[in-house]
Amino acid sequence: MENKTPKTGTLATFDKTTMTRRNVVLAATAIALTGGAHGQSTNAPIRILVGAPAGGSTDTLARSLALSMGPVLGRIVIVENRPGAGGNIAADAVAKAAPDGNTLLLSFTSHAINATLYPSLPFNPVKDFTALTCVATSPSILVAHPSLPVKDVQELIALAKAKPGQLNFAIGSVGSSLHMAGEAFKMQSGVDIVNIPYKGTAPAVQDVLAGQVQLMFAAIGNVKAHIQAGKLKALGVTSLKRLPAFPDVPAIAEALPGYESSAWFGLFGPAHMPAARIKQISDAARQALQQPDMRQRLDIEGALPVGNTPEQFSTFVQSEITRWARVVKFSGAKPE
Repeated sequence: MENKTPKTGTLATFDKTTMTRRNVVLAATAIALTGGAHGQSTNAPIRILVGAPAGGSTDTLARSLALSMGPVLGRIVIVENRPGAGGNIAADAVAKAAPDGNTLLLSFTSHAINATLYPSLPFNPVKDFTALTCVATSPSILVAHPSLPVKDVQELIALAKAKPGQLNFAIGSVGSSLHMAGEAFKMQSGVDIVNIPYKGTAPAVQDVLAGQVQLMFAAIGNVKAHIQAGKLKALGVTSLKRLPAFPDVPAIAEALPGYESSAWFGLFGPAHMPAARIKQISDAARQALQQPDMRQRLDIEGALPVGNTPEQFSTFVQSEITRWARVVKFSGAKPE
């Protein structure tokens, strides 16, 4: 379907030179499927800004969401990457955009973490946005190099207490949800484990694989193959319950009651969007989450679909800011 040529004139006012080849295909697909349905103008695309580089989990989910939302809205939906400052550059652009629903933000857990991590922000993470829906949550997994003499979280806590400051965590990005998962673990268990920061997830994983660092909280998609190959040892998942993909790996909460730490991905618009537009976009996003292709993409990323209401998502975001504030302050982390 992506190779079909749109009707003559459909892209007449659309500046293709500003888009990547991938986004041109996305735009053409949406138009071909909808033919300008719902009476919406296709002259101006809806943009979903992503505060992360192309190729990562947030970017991949945004592109899948855009592809599924386009036909529902009868509009072109494209993704624009604006990485930097932990997602704050993209968030600031959306906070200052017109509240017409044509500029959206697919953000992640850092939206809540940054409220405390950064001494000052050019926007209010609650008041300057319209929460539309939580797209998905993504539990992580605590892994260890096979040489570490523990088989579960209970034994890890005992070892860490016996050897304070002698174990270490690899951290792909300071202030990230995975960094904070480790800080929450230390805060709730009362252990002293040293952080080893890296410039990205890939080098962090490589050093754990090499035994240079002993432990890491990682996204499931980044370590699943290594666990299955026996190159990493899975100690626990950060969801409240065990995951179907790892039925034999306990939830950390089984050893540390109340522990839970999942990354989340959510769709926002600028503040003061009209109620009808909020409903239209939120409904389209939730419909997109029901599509088989979208479900498959979430499964590959180790993510679980959510699709709650704008009211529910708004309440959730505010609770996340409060929750992570305690962990950020405990960690003493500063923005990179």
